Amino acid sequence: MAVKPTPASLSAIPPEYSESSIRVLKGLEPVKQRPGMYTRTDNPLHVIQEVLDNAADEALAGHGKKIKVTLHADGSVSIDDDGRGIPFGLHPEENAPVIELVFTQLHAGGKFDKGKGGAYSFSGGLHGVGVSVTNALSQRMEVASHREGQVATLVFSGGDVIEPLALRPQVAGDRRQGTSVRAWPDAKYFESSQLPMPALIHLLRSKAVLMPGVSVSLINEKTRETQTWQYKGGLRDYLAQTLVTDPVIPLFEGEGFADSGHDSFAEGEGASWCVAFTEEGAPVRESYVNLIPTSAGGTHESGLRDGLFQAVKSFIEFHSLLPKGVKLMPEDVFARANYVLSAKVLDPQFQGQIKERLNSRDAVRLVSSFVRPALELWLNQHVEYGKKLAELAIKAAQTRQKAGQKVEKRKGSGVAVLPGKLTDCESRDLAYNEVFLVEGDSAGGSAKMGRDKETQAVLPLRGKVLNTWEVERDRLFANNEIHDISVAIGVDPHGANDEPDLSGLRYGKICILSDADVDGSHIQVLLLTLFFRHFPKLIDTGHIYVARPPLFRVDVPARGKKPAAKVYALDEGELTAILDKAVKDGVARDKCAISRFKGLGEMNAEQLWETTLNPDTRRLLPVQLGGMDFAATESLITKLMGKGEAGARRELMELHGDSVEVDI
Repeated sequence: MAVKPTPASLSAIPPEYSESSIRVLKGLEPVKQRPGMYTRTDNPLHVIQEVLDNAADEALAGHGKKIKVTLHADGSVSIDDDGRGIPFGLHPEENAPVIELVFTQLHAGGKFDKGKGGAYSFSGGLHGVGVSVTNALSQRMEVASHREGQVATLVFSGGDVIEPLALRPQVAGDRRQGTSVRAWPDAKYFESSQLPMPALIHLLRSKAVLMPGVSVSLINEKTRETQTWQYKGGLRDYLAQTLVTDPVIPLFEGEGFADSGHDSFAEGEGASWCVAFTEEGAPVRESYVNLIPTSAGGTHESGLRDGLFQAVKSFIEFHSLLPKGVKLMPEDVFARANYVLSAKVLDPQFQGQIKERLNSRDAVRLVSSFVRPALELWLNQHVEYGKKLAELAIKAAQTRQKAGQKVEKRKGSGVAVLPGKLTDCESRDLAYNEVFLVEGDSAGGSAKMGRDKETQAVLPLRGKVLNTWEVERDRLFANNEIHDISVAIGVDPHGANDEPDLSGLRYGKICILSDADVDGSHIQVLLLTLFFRHFPKLIDTGHIYVARPPLFRVDVPARGKKPAAKVYALDEGELTAILDKAVKDGVARDKCAISRFKGLGEMNAEQLWETTLNPDTRRLLPVQLGGMDFAATESLITKLMGKGEAGARRELMELHGDSVEVDI
């Protein structure tokens, strides 16, 4: 007899998972489904900025002198430039008008071929994604391109063509060249449909500052106001007008760009900057890469910081100005620095599509190599100003060290003897101190040689640490490695519900540094188990980190204007991406030399510093609980690390084994 299924039994039937379950998003569908992956969704400013950046890239390439932004009464925004105009002929491979591809295809654009005679040598556009996103998230978009005596027009809605390409000759006497884009952002994709006017004005003003001689205008149809910005004084005038308080010394301005004979950087790469030092008030700090504002900073700002610090430190040492017992740190110099920095990078690597942060490792050295000698020369030409700046930095260092000493006094007199194999750092400031728990004496030796001895300590560990998940707290110190870890960090073992005394903590960052292979991952797990079970408050307070050393090094030979480069890959996926990029740049895969690091001990001190220890270029992951609460995490680790949990582990592996990549 057939049994009629109940609602409860129906809900227990798992949904079918088959080939038809896999959906492939076409065209601009991914943008509409997940707009937050491609732009900011609080308001439409960023999608308008994508169009503005294209106009600025034309001016940056020397093909335009005017950019006009109009806020129309109906809520739409138009951007007009006098550049070369987007080509509208058929694409040789896609058999579609180029102007249509630019606005409807992700990863279609004219800025991929950098330094190979491409249309743009330096540009903010990288991915060929920007204006496609603007189109996808607009109710309507009208585009016109004026070039070669013709006008091409095209109209879109939600990313789709609704009025196909139409060509007409320019009227007699009309010699205009350039591109016009008018967009009606779709309010359903944004929390607010209103453009933030102060942010828009700041953006337009900064474009004018960074491109002396280029006129940038804003026309507001509702208020009937027009504002125009055009600067000849550049960064110096801009920073002087923006400063909140008077500077201690005159503004320091400079620039440096690589020439064709430079052995490390492509011709034209470099930076221009203006720096002012003030004693009070919130510092003014703005940075740009190829005219793109990088509000979250990045490696170019790290280069500026390094250049300023090294120059001031050199001046102080040359003139013997540092009081006895005072240690100067980069932040002592940089804390009161106000600056506008504009970097030019041939092939910049940004963090995410909205490009708020520059991640290119070489940018640290690029900017620092031009800033340091320029400031050293300036300080030694203006010794009185140099001494004022030195006084400011030394005062900051003394204040910082006094604050650190107050923490020291709370430790009491009963201090345990530090382990002999610990190579300690000189600083006692928790904001900067970090200790690396390193797998093996060989890697420990490289780390000791490559570290910054001022702020970085190294504790080598021999062999694999004990699995402490089921070890009682009073038996922990029977293990030498765990005893040394506890004494080195200055915190006693404790439970999740305890309130341990963290005043003795000796390092702000406790970093697990193991090989990038399977054995290294096992050591990571054992140390994370130790910290979660017996030092949980260090995880709660954000002191535990995992360093991620690379598994591969790729030596890419010189190509075009780009010099030879060493690139490090975290894993197979990054290695493939690097090789694919090399092929796109015109370098055959077999010309790229690939080295695999069997362990950290194979890296020399310089490589370990560059890839894993240098705060500006390393990858350091903070350890956090993530989506699960403490109890759920504890249950999961019991399954993974408990001695009597073989059955539960087997079940877990059977369920999730296919999703794990194993490097054997």
